[in-house]
Amino acid sequence: MKIEKVVLIGAGAVGAYFVEGLMKKESVSFSVIAEGERRERLQKQGLKINGRTLFPAVETPQEAYGADLILIAVKYEAVHEAARMAAEITTERTIILSLLNGIDSEEIVGAAAGPEHMLYSIMRIQSWRDGGEILFDPKGTAGLFFGEKDVHEKTERVLAVEELFDGTGVRCNFVQDMPGEIWNKFASNISRNLPQAMLGVGYGAYEDSAHVTYLRNVMDDEVHAVAQAKGIKIPPMAGNAAAAWQTVDKSARFSTLQDLDAHRHTEVEMFLGVLIRIAAEVHVPVPCCTYAYHFIKALEEKNDGRFDYVQGG
Repeated sequence: MKIEKVVLIGAGAVGAYFVEGLMKKESVSFSVIAEGERRERLQKQGLKINGRTLFPAVETPQEAYGADLILIAVKYEAVHEAARMAAEITTERTIILSLLNGIDSEEIVGAAAGPEHMLYSIMRIQSWRDGGEILFDPKGTAGLFFGEKDVHEKTERVLAVEELFDGTGVRCNFVQDMPGEIWNKFASNISRNLPQAMLGVGYGAYEDSAHVTYLRNVMDDEVHAVAQAKGIKIPPMAGNAAAAWQTVDKSARFSTLQDLDAHRHTEVEMFLGVLIRIAAEVHVPVPCCTYAYHFIKALEEKNDGRFDYVQGG
């Protein structure tokens, strides 16, 4: 099996990592999927990534029909639309990697395009937007972690993905237990992403404050309790993933805080909304995570101007 045509749905802070990598590989046909105004904008303006403006090929889902590999790197709010596009592109041999955070994007995309096409994956990347530019730290990026859902060995399509990324600069890590790894990343996002977002502080707060560390640890424990109730064993973080945390700058502001800083709605539903729903199904209390959910939703309302009261009004 050989991957010759790759398409990317979502060329944002995560997708840019693959744009830069795959445009280096001349033996592969690579394009970004876009329609309408976004398609025209990408064709005219390109993507500014780490100081360079790149102009990847841009295709509609119909034009990309039959791609060997689909990479999905959209925000959670756009996952259903991305799933629709993926379904239009997919043929019998297509592999799909959904690179979203959270624990249910593979199910959402698989429901539209066929679960048999899914390889399970997560991304560990330090990336952010600065105006119209996407920036990521190659040294602090552990890269793609992927594997089969229920098979612990390298399959033909796992080997094909490894071959594809060889020589691109994209770090590629095979994982034997992908459900456990996905929950590992889920726990990390909830416990390391969300407390700093509530407080509006950089990553260094987890090192410099026992109180912030307490919040991180309690939220992490609640995620582990829900996973255990579902029969999922979350492995300890090791290798490239563990090493990447050691390089995070104290000033780093992760995705949820970036969204709040920019007065955008966050992906808290993907994190805590999903966790709270599953926790209720398995009868595990998650009081700290429930509090954090409502705290962040209230911050979104504040950013929306809902509390901009006028004196006497």
